[in-house]
Amino acid sequence: MADEDEDLDDEGGADEEDGPPSEKGGKNKLLIVVALVIFLVVGGVAGAYFTGLLDPIIAMIVGEEIVEGDDEITSSENAVFYDVGELLVNLNTGGRKSSFLKIRMSLELEDPNDIQRIESIMPRIIDNFQTYLRELRIEDLKGSAGMYRLREELLARASAAAAPVKVSDVLFKEMLVQ
Repeated sequence: MADEDEDLDDEGGADEEDGPPSEKGGKNKLLIVVALVIFLVVGGVAGAYFTGLLDPIIAMIVGEEIVEGDDEITSSENAVFYDVGELLVNLNTGGRKSSFLKIRMSLELEDPNDIQRIESIMPRIIDNFQTYLRELRIEDLKGSAGMYRLREELLARASAAAAPVKVSDVLFKEMLVQ
């Protein structure tokens, strides 16, 4: 009989140990909920920061004024356009029939005083353009993505050649592929 009483005590002891594990399960759930709330708050703040919604609040804390759109207006008012002229290059066709690209473009400069500097280094800019354009294939010029890549490449080459002069943009006047 004593053995049976000990067996009952062991079973009763097991029941007492079942209480604390259920409390641990509740603590784990609470921890997950708190972590989820913190994650959502941090994600919301990061999203607001990167979309610019927090700029007025940050400016108020730092003590700066936000000027919206003034930079774009002043840069376009002072912008000067310099015509590069007409370029005629044969495209890389890989041995097939010859194809030509005729292109006229302008460079947008930020300062009117930069025109003299651009004129003095125009042979270098033309050389950079010619070297790049001769390696293009007809497929490289197709679609708006091709035009965008061409504009970005020409802008990078013009900016590199005119180093102290700031070239803002390359504007296409005419482009003909034959």
